[in-house]
Amino acid sequence: MLTSLLVPIILSAIALFFASFLSWMVLQLHRNDWKKMEKEDEFLKTMTDLNVPQGNYMFPGCDTPAEMKTEEYQQKWNNGPAGVMTVFPKVGMGKKLGLTFVYFLIVSFCLAYLSTLAIAPGAEFRVVFRFMSTAGLLVFLSSVVQHSIWFHNRIIGHIIESILYAAIVGIIFGFMWPVA
Repeated sequence: MLTSLLVPIILSAIALFFASFLSWMVLQLHRNDWKKMEKEDEFLKTMTDLNVPQGNYMFPGCDTPAEMKTEEYQQKWNNGPAGVMTVFPKVGMGKKLGLTFVYFLIVSFCLAYLSTLAIAPGAEFRVVFRFMSTAGLLVFLSSVVQHSIWFHNRIIGHIIESILYAAIVGIIFGFMWPVA
C-alpha cells in the first residue's frame, strides 16, 4: 500500500516546502524571532579576535556536572548574562533549502508509512485528514515546543507553521487516499 502513496508523499513534500517559503518570505512569521544586538560591530570584532570556531555554545559554560556546582560557575550564572549561541559554518542557502526539502520528503514518507498501519484503503477523507493532520502536528510541533522550553526561542511562527503543515498533509493525503 505504501507504493500507492508515493504521489501524495512527493506532493506533500513539495507543498510543505512552498508553505515554508511563504511562511518565511511572504508572511514573515519569523521576522521577530531574532533581534539585532546593540554594539554588534564590537561583538563581531571580539568574536573574530577570539577566532571562535563553529559550534553550539552555552554561556556561562562548563565541561562537567561537577563544574556546574562550583561557586565560580554559580556566580557567573547569577550575575549573567546567560544564553546560548550558535556559530554557523559558511553554508549557502542552496544546501539549506535542499536539506529542508529532504526533511519534508522524509517526514511525508514516515507519515505515509504510519498511516498504512492505521487506515485501510478506501477510508473517507475525514478519517484520513484527521489522522494525518494529527500525526503531522505531532511531528512538526513537538520538538519545537520542547526546544523553546529549554532555550527560550520565540515559537509563535513555528506553532502557526506546524498547524498549517499538518493541515496540508491531511488535505493532500485525504484527497489522494487509495480506494479499496
